[in-house]
Amino acid sequence: MRRQFTQPDCKPMHAFFFFCSPFETQDAVPGGLEGKFKYKFRDLTVEELKHVNMFFPHFRYSMDTYVFKDSSQKDLLNFTGTVPVMYQGNTYNIPIRLWILDSHPFAPPICFLKPTANMGISVGKHVDAQGRIYLPYLQNWSHPKSVVVGLIKEMIAKFQEELPLYSLSSSDEARQVDLLAYIAKITEGISDINSKNWANHENKTVKKITVVGGGELGVACTLAISAKGIADRLVLLDLSEETKGGMMDLEIFNLPNVEISKVEIMTYVTWKLSAFPANRVIGIGCNLDSQRLQYIITNVLKAETSGKPVWVIGEQGEDKVTKWGGQEEVMSHNSQVQLSSRAMELLKVKGQRSWSVGLSVADLVDSLINDRKKVHSVSTLAKGYYDINSEVFLSLPCILGTSGVSEVIKSTVQEDRVTEKLQSSASSLHDLQQQLKL
Repeated sequence: MRRQFTQPDCKPMHAFFFFCSPFETQDAVPGGLEGKFKYKFRDLTVEELKHVNMFFPHFRYSMDTYVFKDSSQKDLLNFTGTVPVMYQGNTYNIPIRLWILDSHPFAPPICFLKPTANMGISVGKHVDAQGRIYLPYLQNWSHPKSVVVGLIKEMIAKFQEELPLYSLSSSDEARQVDLLAYIAKITEGISDINSKNWANHENKTVKKITVVGGGELGVACTLAISAKGIADRLVLLDLSEETKGGMMDLEIFNLPNVEISKVEIMTYVTWKLSAFPANRVIGIGCNLDSQRLQYIITNVLKAETSGKPVWVIGEQGEDKVTKWGGQEEVMSHNSQVQLSSRAMELLKVKGQRSWSVGLSVADLVDSLINDRKKVHSVSTLAKGYYDINSEVFLSLPCILGTSGVSEVIKSTVQEDRVTEKLQSSASSLHDLQQQLKL
């Protein structure tokens, strides 16, 4: 059962030190950013941020790379901090992050929650599963009437109606601490795949991957990842007596950069026990089926789709469904359905061998490690999509990068058959999950 997070969980730090405003002078910009701060309306932006700093002096400013929906990237000014929210008689400090576009103040900021590891996101009408914040103030943004301070004030007001974050139970927090400490130990302290700070003695970024389970599939994943050459170190963890044969062969032939380790880790219910953000817990979902389906349509059926993507989504098995992407209709809906049906019939006879699943997993790891920003149909938290209100994981088209799932591709065309199928799957999974004591 969820509990509201208490004040210490997200309370801003109040140390005894002298704080110097980054905007003390007329032309000042956030500390250390003078050379990078190149905005179209620089003076207007600086003036507004000075105003923000007066109301929220604890915000921290930096320049970082933001990745847009079309995969383009841009260095943008952003600031993080907490905003006080009164909810049911208690005050909570909600951590947020605002990205300031280079066309500011004529364009609204991009706003996200920034939950800590022991917080979960409550998906609602103002917050999606990735923590992005949607408010009327953003939709109706108009300079000079709209300002960042006004935006934050509306954010506080809306969060007072519906708290966007919750704390995990103390037992979950304790399990999370133990799990993270354990993983950090076996991976020699490298526990954040997105960190730019872990480096070896040559200052080269270390890419380390751990495969849990030494069965046929685990070995297949290890071989596929090793063959792609995307990891500096690859560790295979397992303790089962039944799987020692394959692991022994790996030890005998001594693959480069592959280590065999006898440690047992419970990976079942990873999301619930680890308290990782939902965007960093990813299942292989229908990625293999989607890749095969696209290949069959293009190379076997020789269909002309003008590059329009098609994915297999939902849950594995008979209840999975096809979904076409893109905004331009290059073929009629009936043609899409007929083509999908023919391709799915051919797909059924393929089966899923361990080595083919291993190749699919290696493809996913490549997108994550190397920040490909590639779309895959993977299992992700589906709450908030297709009118699904329960916390279930379904396979949906997702953009993958070093932060995990950076975005779920939303449908531009509402299809009743797809929505009904996904909602039915979500309902079945939710009923099954209720039997688990988590």
